[in-house]
This record gives sequence, structure tokens and C-alpha cells, in this order.
Amino acid sequence: MTLDISSVLQGGYNHPLSRQWQSRRGLDKSMFMYPIFITDDPTARVEIPSLPGQCRWGVDRLEGFIGPLSRKGLRSVILFGVPLKCEKDARGTPADDPQGPVILAIKKLRALFPALFVATDVCLCEYTSHGHCGILHQDGTIDAAPSAERIAEVALAYAQAGAHCVAPSDMMDGRVRAIKRKLVESGLGNKCLLMSYSAKFASGLYGPFRYTHTHILSLSLSRTYACVLLRRLSLLSSSHFRDAAGSAPSFGDRKCYQLPPGAKGLARRAIQRDVTEGADIIMVKPSLPYLDILADAARLAPDYPLAAYQVSGEYAMVVAGARAGVYDLRVMAFETTESIVRAGATLILSYFTPQFLDWLEA
Repeated sequence: MTLDISSVLQGGYNHPLSRQWQSRRGLDKSMFMYPIFITDDPTARVEIPSLPGQCRWGVDRLEGFIGPLSRKGLRSVILFGVPLKCEKDARGTPADDPQGPVILAIKKLRALFPALFVATDVCLCEYTSHGHCGILHQDGTIDAAPSAERIAEVALAYAQAGAHCVAPSDMMDGRVRAIKRKLVESGLGNKCLLMSYSAKFASGLYGPFRYTHTHILSLSLSRTYACVLLRRLSLLSSSHFRDAAGSAPSFGDRKCYQLPPGAKGLARRAIQRDVTEGADIIMVKPSLPYLDILADAARLAPDYPLAAYQVSGEYAMVVAGARAGVYDLRVMAFETTESIVRAGATLILSYFTPQFLDWLEA
């Protein structure tokens, strides 16, 4: 017998850490989830210039990178694939490649750090030839049904590889229900948590992921491959890569599926929809400009853990202000993070996670 989606609750508290997220409390280490970028060069450690202190990591570097953080109290990470060598296509076939960086990283981290909670971002944009987050019609618009199905296939592959949590960030209609159904039908509905990017806005704060011609061409790549990469970036959404390659995307943007910044009512509807479709955790992204939406989520879904993603632009602004002497980094990191908790978050995806592991020890 296949359970109804509304009957499946255990996936949301199967892990000791996810049980802690079920309660409201003050700021502590268990509330931080560290975003990690995994590339398909197994020995890579590549600094991200516009995201101070952050790198893209190869799978073989994870033990040395995560080990010291784990000893300081790191409890959870979320993995983002950054493939540079794969052959991309219209449906994002490399996303669930068993030899791809995300699946290899899941298995590596589960083996090395059994107590670490491993979440995975689920999206197609890094793996599609057109750079959009779903499958497209001939006219370049999103084809909703196959997009949700493909996202669900990728999420299932990550869960089968050992991820404790799958987190769809694509904003395709119906993808939460599709993922939950696949997890249930595969016997993983009570083992894998589903954290939905429910209210993900088309924000300018994703900017530190941008690249320029000069930076790409300075990488250790052949000029031909660098040009291919530049073309790849030029197809991505203006929300994320407005200045990439010095031009707008070749076609369209992500504004037809990410939420408009002023759309409070639409965000509320998206949150309610994802609750109905089987999400175990609701997320708001970005965090600081959308604290009202986070507070709305706390009222609309009072019985659910709430996550907030303090995105790259938020992190970079705080770091830049501190470097300019405007304020103390620790003071402002605490102030911004505590405002997120005050608005209702029980889980924070933050690039400040390593610092908080030290600061909360003091």
C-alpha cells in the first residue's frame, strides 16, 4: 500500500539533528547549515574572489576541509554541484550522474563523518545546456510537468546515494509533490527530509556567483574551454549572473519561476502550496530583505521548521562593511543572524557557519 503524502511525517524527524529543528530556541551551533560548492576536479580548492573565505572543493579535499569544522561542532552541510567538465544537455542529464560531484560527495561525507547531516541542493541549472532550472518548450518557456518529474528523479538519486535531505531550489510548479511521491514509492519517504525553497525570490543578492571574462580566462583552462564556459555563463539568469561575460542572458531570465521581490501574497501562496505538497521544512531565500515573509511563514506553517538562506550577497555585504571599518564583523554577523531567528527561523544556511562555530564556543 502506498501512503498518502499527508500521512508521511517521519522523514522530517528521522535524524537526531532534524528532531532538534522541530523546536523553537535561541541561537546555537545546530541551527547552522554550511553551503559547500563541490566541483568535478577531485583535488580542487579554488577560492571564490567575490565570496571571501569560500572555495569550490573537490571530493578528495573534503576530509581535510570538513574534519576541523566537524570537531568544532559542525552539524550539517548542503552541497551544490559546480560541474566544469561534463557534457550538458537540455534535460540536465549530468545532474544525477553516479560519478558526478554531488553523489560522490554525499557518499564520501557519509563515510567520513557518520554524524554529519548531509543535505543537497536539487536543481538543473548547472547541468542544462540552456542554463535554466527546468525543461523547456520549443519557444523557450518552462515545460512544467517534465521539469517537476526530472527534478524528482535527481532528488531521488541523491536520496538513494545517502543524502539525509533533498532541497529543491528550482521553483518549478509541482516539484515538491513529485519528489515526495518518488521518495515514498522508493521506500525513502520516512528516511529523507524534504526541505523546499518555498519562497525563493528573483533577487540581486546572488551576485557574488558572477564571473567576468578576465576571471574565467585566468583559470587553468584551455582558451577553447574557457570560451565554452563563458558561453555557458552568458545563458544563465540575469538574477544570478547579470554582469557575467559583460552582457545579458541569451534569452529569458528566471523571473517567470522565481518570485517577484514585491510579491508578498504570491510568496504566502507558495508556502502554503509546499506545505500541502509534502515539504518537511519551508525555506525563505534571501533572508534579510524578506524577514516579513519569514515571519509570515512562521504564522502560515507554525508546526513546521523554517529555514532561511543568508545568501552570498548578504554575506559579502557584511564582510565588505567590516573590512571598510563601518562596523565589527562579529557584531554585525550576530545582529543579522539573530534578526533571522527573531523572525522565526529554526535553521540558517550561512557562509558564516565556520565563524559561528568559534563564536558560539566563547
